[in-house]
Amino acid sequence: MKATTSRACRGTTYILRCADNKLYVGSTTNIEERLKRHNAGYASEYTHLHRPVELVYKEEYDTYQEAFNRERQLKKWSLAKKEALIAGDIEKLKELSKSKE
Repeated sequence: MKATTSRACRGTTYILRCADNKLYVGSTTNIEERLKRHNAGYASEYTHLHRPVELVYKEEYDTYQEAFNRERQLKKWSLAKKEALIAGDIEKLKELSKSKE
């Protein structure tokens, strides 16, 4: 997961790994509460059906709008790019971006 910074966080983009090993991308203003809701089955239809979920990556932003914009960007990425991001493999991420995967 991306390191948390000391600045005030108003929005978080996150990636969950679901019980079916698929990834779910979302954004929120309260990551702890949102994760609880996902695991309780109240946050999304998809995660409700594929619990439990595990937080595998997050990025924090000054505003919720920034987090939401990043969520929209990540949802367009391939599984390979998301996995490289989660792993922190910047070289692989650059390689996949060049190949337009």
